Amino acid sequence: MTPLVVLIVDDDARNRKLARDVLGLAGFETCEATSGERAIAVAFERLPDVILMDIRLPDLDGNEVLRHLKADLATARIPVVALTALTGAREALLEAGFSGYIEKPIDVREFAADVRRHCPAG
Repeated sequence: MTPLVVLIVDDDARNRKLARDVLGLAGFETCEATSGERAIAVAFERLPDVILMDIRLPDLDGNEVLRHLKADLATARIPVVALTALTGAREALLEAGFSGYIEKPIDVREFAADVRRHCPAG
């Protein structure tokens, strides 16, 4: 069976490593981006099963990246989950079109299951 591919978008190396390690142990394949522009490029290259999107990025913010992805037929159906330390933003992010919300710091015991729930094969 082909592993599910998760694009991790975060400009913090420690956050990316933790997410990559936890998801790798759970059998996911991961790819990464450290900026909004790179996230868009990687999403088009890899067409991941789900995208974990930090909101605060050095160039485009996560909301702008989401709009770019949803505007193109190639990437519009990919679930994009907000992965953020922003508190109290859950409802606004869901209303903006994110498929879900995972708060940082992540709970390593629940993280892989949380991500799997957002994958199309679910």
